[in-house]
Amino acid sequence: MTSDETTAIIPILKALGDDTRAKIFAMLKGGELCACKILEALHITQPTLSHHMKILCGCGLVAYRKDWKWTHYSLDQKTLEDLKNWLQIAEEP
Repeated sequence: MTSDETTAIIPILKALGDDTRAKIFAMLKGGELCACKILEALHITQPTLSHHMKILCGCGLVAYRKDWKWTHYSLDQKTLEDLKNWLQIAEEP
C-alpha cells in the first residue's frame, strides 16, 4: 500500500467516524435510497442530511443521481473496493 493510497483513504475513515454518517453508510449497504427515505429513518432535518451527504460524497464513498426533484444515493463501488483492499490484513506465513 502506497502513501498516496493511504492518504486517499483518510477522508473516508474520517467520514465514517461520525455516528450519523456511519448509519447512512449502513443504510446504503442495502442499495440505493432516496434522500427522503434517509430523512425518515434518521429523523434529522434536510439541511443536516445535506451536510452529511456532502461529506460522504466529497470523499467518494457515496454517489448520487438526480431524478427531477429527488436525489438518490448509493455507495460508490470503486471506492468501496479501494477501502476493502486497504483494510485487508496480510496473513502471517
